[in-house]
Amino acid sequence: MTEATTSQVPTAPATDRRLPILLAMAMFVLVVDTSIMNVSISAVVADLGTTVSAIQSAIALEALVSAAFILIGSKVGDLFGRKRAYVLGLLAYAVGALAMALAQSVTAIIIFWAVIGGLGASLLLPAMQSLIHGNFEGAAQKATYALVGAAAAIAAAIGPLIGGFITTFLSYRVAFLLEVVVIAIVLLGSRLVRDVPYTGPRQVDIVGSVLSVLGMGGLVLGILAWQEGAESVGLLLAIGATSLAALAYWLVRRKREGKPTLIDPDLFTSKLFRLGISGQMLQNIALGGAMITIPIYLQMVLEYNALQAGLSLAPLSLSMFATAIVAGRRSGDRRPSSIIRAGFGLLLIGMVLLIPIVPRADAGWYLALPLVVAGIGLGLLVSQLNNYTLAPIAEERVSEAAGVNSAAGSFGLSFGLAFAGAIMLATLAFSFTALADASAVLDPTQQQAVADTLEHDAEVMTNTDLEVMLVGQPPAVQAEIIRINTEARPFALQVALLIPILASVLGLLDSFRMMRQPDPVSAGIEGLVLA
Repeated sequence: MTEATTSQVPTAPATDRRLPILLAMAMFVLVVDTSIMNVSISAVVADLGTTVSAIQSAIALEALVSAAFILIGSKVGDLFGRKRAYVLGLLAYAVGALAMALAQSVTAIIIFWAVIGGLGASLLLPAMQSLIHGNFEGAAQKATYALVGAAAAIAAAIGPLIGGFITTFLSYRVAFLLEVVVIAIVLLGSRLVRDVPYTGPRQVDIVGSVLSVLGMGGLVLGILAWQEGAESVGLLLAIGATSLAALAYWLVRRKREGKPTLIDPDLFTSKLFRLGISGQMLQNIALGGAMITIPIYLQMVLEYNALQAGLSLAPLSLSMFATAIVAGRRSGDRRPSSIIRAGFGLLLIGMVLLIPIVPRADAGWYLALPLVVAGIGLGLLVSQLNNYTLAPIAEERVSEAAGVNSAAGSFGLSFGLAFAGAIMLATLAFSFTALADASAVLDPTQQQAVADTLEHDAEVMTNTDLEVMLVGQPPAVQAEIIRINTEARPFALQVALLIPILASVLGLLDSFRMMRQPDPVSAGIEGLVLA
């Protein structure tokens, strides 16, 4: 920042009691936004005349954009001002929320909510980390981190309930409009924020930035393309994998030459940091997979409205919140790695318990016990993983490390959302076709029509919607297609649940490797809890 710019920074006291509350409000909106979208899938689909897979793709894309650009967003804040990045991030998020309130097509949701809103998150998260660190000291800094982390946890806990209630009795558009109001209040209080100047190198690693976007973007977009039946799947996946490999080589080479890098590759020389971000990514892959499959099951199979879906998800979100709070305060002398191991173990048990229940349940309360078990596991992970990863990082590098940590989490979330959704639709198409081919009611022409339709447009549908589509068909054909749909959907959802199960298994193995390492020694920095 120049002297002229710095002199214009408001002189309001950085310790103003309103500032931590405003920062917590910003984090609350950031987290609750996706929760509202998850429980409103069926309402958005019906209102816009779109498909479940299109909305699922938008949810995954929003997380992907945030992950792909968060490292760049951190550098933008460094070069142009952390406060500017904070304000721009809030404005972009407000544009996304306003688009959801006004959108008349899924295209508007993808452009404004997923892309622009995702870019807003990529600016806001690292800027908030730096601003908290620069606006508060000592106990006040620790208390602000705790308040912002608590806001994220509360949003994750009650977001499905708030979104479900407003969507059911008013409209999902009202819920997103309320987000805009909250963001406006936070923006009005931005004068209380004191900018934090950046004193490091100002050169931009353009090649590293491009490779990071192509790497993470190529992998997730490849999966989304597969879900939509596009022909560019292999190319996108190859671009993603090659770009990530090239990024690793480029960062090491630039560091060896003494030139500025997008991220310092020396961060990854710490085994604790590598294990921590691996655990963060795997936790979010599991969470993303669960948070796309379970809401779809509740809304498309049980035909629940948004409030019923939110209430059914409450055992997961509330147990996660309660456990995170208790574990964060009462972990005592227990090793962080042992708590992380217990978290992945319980998450695995909860996801596995869902498999036999899904095809038999006719009400959401059947899922309550597995969701509580999984929620306790997630709560243990949320309470430990951020601090495990960031605690040993030196103070001058914590912002960069937090950006990498957030990117790993956001990428894991987007990957879990995309991969579980793609697996679910691929399994649905395979299962539906197999059942149709084995049917004694459908003639060969009808069987071929089913196969042709699913090859280009596999979609999870409610039986009610399917009955509307089948009007005019013979009653026996209608009944047979409904029977096939009733059998195929639970199996597809069971297979999709294998994604969070596999991520939990890998996370459990990761935690055993943590157990063999010494506990991290805190460098005095609190990790920002992002539920």
